[in-house]
Amino acid sequence: MAASSSLLFTLLLVLLTFSDSSVQTLGLEVGINYGQIANNLPSPARVSYLLRSLNISRVKLYDADPNVLLAFANTNVEFIIGLGNEYLQNMTDPIKAQNWIQQRVQPYLTRTKITCITVGNEVYKTYDHQLWSNLLPAMQTVYNTLVNLGLDKQVTVTTAHSLDILSLSFPPSVGAFRQDLGEYLHGILNFHAQVKSPFLINAYPYFAYKDKPNEVPLNYVLFQPNQGTMDPSTNLKYDNMLFAQIDAVYSAIKAMGHTDIEVRISETGWPSRGDENEVGATPENAGLYNGNLLRRIEEKQGTPAKPNVPIDIYVFALFNENQKPGPTSERNYGLFYPDGTPVYNIGVQGYLPELIYSSATTNNVRKAFLGLTITRACYLNDDISIKSLLALIFLFFFCRDSLSAVFWSWL
Repeated sequence: MAASSSLLFTLLLVLLTFSDSSVQTLGLEVGINYGQIANNLPSPARVSYLLRSLNISRVKLYDADPNVLLAFANTNVEFIIGLGNEYLQNMTDPIKAQNWIQQRVQPYLTRTKITCITVGNEVYKTYDHQLWSNLLPAMQTVYNTLVNLGLDKQVTVTTAHSLDILSLSFPPSVGAFRQDLGEYLHGILNFHAQVKSPFLINAYPYFAYKDKPNEVPLNYVLFQPNQGTMDPSTNLKYDNMLFAQIDAVYSAIKAMGHTDIEVRISETGWPSRGDENEVGATPENAGLYNGNLLRRIEEKQGTPAKPNVPIDIYVFALFNENQKPGPTSERNYGLFYPDGTPVYNIGVQGYLPELIYSSATTNNVRKAFLGLTITRACYLNDDISIKSLLALIFLFFFCRDSLSAVFWSWL
């Protein structure tokens, strides 16, 4: 009995050690936009489990929802959090900016990995010139507040733009910003160069296809095999529109005197459903777009103009959001329905627990369950208990996700 007890306790030590380290799998390089304009979404705690089961470790929010930040505590998931456009005027005030960071960011940093704050979203799409004027001062004030609090090495500051800040996008080498935005973007670019933060762009090839389906080849926007297009100035060939759009932004930035700013895609996606006039909004096209995009991300592809810089992309969006205003497509960009089932197949499978649980207690519950099994096996020393333990060890190493699902069904 002593020998078997010693063996079992050794197995317990090994199991508890590897359950939180070596059994982990590599996360997908893609980020995901987690929007919440809906009344039927699962709790943040359940979403936390879903994303971890998908091995997605980068999430972008449009706010700084404390329920989400708490649910993802100790998960090592990186967060971009957002300050909505309605906050811009307040964020030009250093006292209000400090209060916001001390209340909405600082309390969570010890357990939740917040790496970036987006100040405003698609501000130049609003044609509100007061917002335009407030954007850069708000970004500067938020950044200076982070510096004063000693957080600027952990958290960076940026903003996200829509692609219509460009006046020219093709060929990519002649990409240029709109003239009416020149004075504003010049300051924004200087800020990015100074603080080393990325330039974020929301790019949707779907819109180009929807507006001109007879002129824009569907295969070109879906990353499907096609003849591609050639940039006559650089002789670079483009086999998809998204990469051409990214390089057009790089060209526009270069035209304003900067070659030291990285462009990242803060949103891109394809709707699975739309109104009658929303051509191409189907599950098949959405699956092709996002599935092919994921493969290119996994291959760490760069654009023709930046082949050695892997594309950095946040897909829009995690869930269909049933309360978003606008056309039908706006409510159908999700990879998943609110019940956790995929809207279409892109080769990834996640698990949404049936019951709400606290992510902070996940490891404790799992280890307590293992401890009870070990205790029974050691002290009863019966064949059934030992066989149960060996089966449990097998499940943990080879069917970990399935076992976790069993745990949550028991809680």
